[in-house]
Amino acid sequence: MLSISFSTFPTLHTPRLLLREITPDDAEAFFQLRTDERMLRYLARPAQKEISESVELIEKIRASFAQNEAVSWVICLRGQSKMIGDIAFWKMDKANHRTEIGYGLHPDYWRQGIMDEAMTAALEYCFKVLNFHSIEANTDPENEASGRLLEKHGFVQEAYFRENLYFEGRFLDSRIYSKINPYH
Repeated sequence: MLSISFSTFPTLHTPRLLLREITPDDAEAFFQLRTDERMLRYLARPAQKEISESVELIEKIRASFAQNEAVSWVICLRGQSKMIGDIAFWKMDKANHRTEIGYGLHPDYWRQGIMDEAMTAALEYCFKVLNFHSIEANTDPENEASGRLLEKHGFVQEAYFRENLYFEGRFLDSRIYSKINPYH
């Protein structure tokens, strides 16, 4: 079984970005992400109605990290502290050395290579430091940009599930990707 024990939060740096721990101070920016219709288009989640929902979710994210169950980074432009997105490894299946990646970026920052840069750093950490054997990604098939990003990073489509998710009165499809640790 894979053993993960975070002693401190793993802050990551890239040429343009800072990937840092989420804090209660991020609640307003997080709320903006969770209420933007362009973001929610591909997430089977209802828009948050109150900022208190963001505060509660931030507490859950922090608790998951404290319990060594997930690691979730806030994406910031280097030299700034405002959250513009997030990237996380969660659903850590330590028995099978597998985890799932999730990510989101405010639409004002789309098509600038930001998520590409954040994903490069996060994947390297997941494979080299955490030593996971494989990573899964579950996407909305209509989110072609997400699929292209995953494929650019060496993910391969493993499955296409038809109508496997029920949300707001309709059934949705899912596309599942995975990547094997290239350092093994």
